Amino acid sequence: MAGGEGNAILTVVVAGVLAVAALFGVRAAYDFSHNRIAMNQRARLVARLNSVLDPALLEHDLTTTHLSFSDPELLGSAAPIDVFVISDGGQPVATVFASVAPHGYNAPIDLLVGVGADSSITGVRAVRYRETPGLGDMINREKSNWIEQFRGKTLLMPPRDKWLVKQDEGPFDSITGATVTSRAVVAAVKNALLYFEQHRDDIYHAAAEAAVSEHEPDL
Repeated sequence: MAGGEGNAILTVVVAGVLAVAALFGVRAAYDFSHNRIAMNQRARLVARLNSVLDPALLEHDLTTTHLSFSDPELLGSAAPIDVFVISDGGQPVATVFASVAPHGYNAPIDLLVGVGADSSITGVRAVRYRETPGLGDMINREKSNWIEQFRGKTLLMPPRDKWLVKQDEGPFDSITGATVTSRAVVAAVKNALLYFEQHRDDIYHAAAEAAVSEHEPDL
C-alpha cells in the first residue's frame, strides 16, 4: 500500500516537473520568436531609413531618435506620424519623415522622405500604396527609378511655387498614365520640406531632449 502511495506521489511530482519544464519551454520559444520578430522588424526599418539617406552617411556611426508629430496639411495625416532624427556624434545630419500623400489615385500613399541638415532631399521611398499595377505603382523604386528625381531638391531648387509635374509647367517628370499619383507624391515631398523648414528647431530640440532622457540614470 505504501509502495502504491509512493508511486502515486512520484507520478504527481514527475508530472509537475514536466508541466513546469513544458511551461518554461513554451515561454523560451515565445521569447525567442518575439525577439526574432523584433529584430527582423528593426532590420527592415533600418534598411528603409538607410535607403533615403545620403550613402556617404552610412559609413558613420549614426544614432536614430524616434519622434512623432502631427500636421494634417503638411504631413498628410491627422494622426501623429513617425519622424526619425539621424545624428552623427550628437549632431543631426538628416531627418526622415514617414509622411503621407493623401491624394493618391486609389488611396493615400505612405512615404519615407529624407531631408538633410542642409534642407535638401536625400531620398524618397514609397512604402505602402494601392496605386494601379503597371501605372501608379511605378513609384516603387524596385519597379522604376522615377522616385529618384527628388534627390538633392530643395525649396529653392526648384522654387517652391514650381514644385509641379511637367504637365503643370513644373520640372518633375510624371509617370505615364499616372499623373494623379505623380502629383500626389510631388506635393507630399514638397510639404515634408515645408514642415522641416517651419519646425526644424523644434524637431532638433525634441531629439536632443529624447537623447538626454535615454541616457539619464534611473533613480
